[in-house]
Amino acid sequence: MDTVYAALGDRVLVGDGNSGWDDCLRGHDIECVAAEAAEPERAFVGPSDAGLQRTTDGGATWETVLDAGDRVTSVTVSPRDADVVWAGTEPSAVYRSADGGETWTEKPGLTELDSAARWSFPPRPDTHHVRWLALAPDDPVQVYAAIEAGAFVRSPDGGATWVDHPDGARRDNHTLATHPDAPDRVYTAAGDGFALSTDRGAAWTHPQEGLAHRYVWGLAVHPDDPDCAIVSAASGPRSAHSTHGESYVYRWDGDRWTQSMDGLPGPEGLARPILTAAPTDGFLALTNHGLFQSKHGETWVKQNLVGGDWTAEYDQVPSGLAIV
Repeated sequence: MDTVYAALGDRVLVGDGNSGWDDCLRGHDIECVAAEAAEPERAFVGPSDAGLQRTTDGGATWETVLDAGDRVTSVTVSPRDADVVWAGTEPSAVYRSADGGETWTEKPGLTELDSAARWSFPPRPDTHHVRWLALAPDDPVQVYAAIEAGAFVRSPDGGATWVDHPDGARRDNHTLATHPDAPDRVYTAAGDGFALSTDRGAAWTHPQEGLAHRYVWGLAVHPDDPDCAIVSAASGPRSAHSTHGESYVYRWDGDRWTQSMDGLPGPEGLARPILTAAPTDGFLALTNHGLFQSKHGETWVKQNLVGGDWTAEYDQVPSGLAIV
């Protein structure tokens, strides 16, 4: 297995399963993680209380590189240029770095959109945040942003201007995905269901057949097949965000959804997994019971994440996962 950065609530585990795992940033409320294969020793972690953290030595040391907003809620590294990094915060703002996180520029105009008047995060109704950022795989200035809660917005010019929420798009977006073999596509996992755009976010369809649980959180698209996707879903937020709730993983074949729980724990006691795609591993799912791998999203095998049993201190709601 390649290097994995796995965020578990109040810490980040870093390692490859062979030479042990480092337990990093313990005591912070972790919101997001990002890294890119071109710079495997460099990763970014967004906690709620310490600005955007960066490591350049595989997790041995960390430093604050962006101190903006109350919380860093999203971060992504460009797959075309690992020095280009995007970050989102609460209150909602978007920042870009072109030098690997050394310096940052805030992109203006986000909260001037008409839809911003209705953005609100229910537990803290006086604010909202950028839950996810994604880039078009063939166009480094085409930026997609998920606002929790209230909108899907996009920028065609690297954040210089923003296009407001289109009709038919989900409002409670949690995770966005794109695919290099279908660059016009945007996928979203949202609290109001799954949705798919085939024209870079302008119009949306809602493939729901077989998806019995509509509070959707995690999302990944198979690295070799844009018609193969997986999501984590629950009946609602209370069940999804609890280690005492009930969550499911579903697989989409381009037509309909089927449950994909073979080899996974739960659904009872399973917090919504964080999902990601990996070139050599297919799919990875980080859960409160461990890390699981699946070649095609049909059956799952538990991975040796911490060199031993999954102890009680790791039984937390997962919050981020990156493999490089």
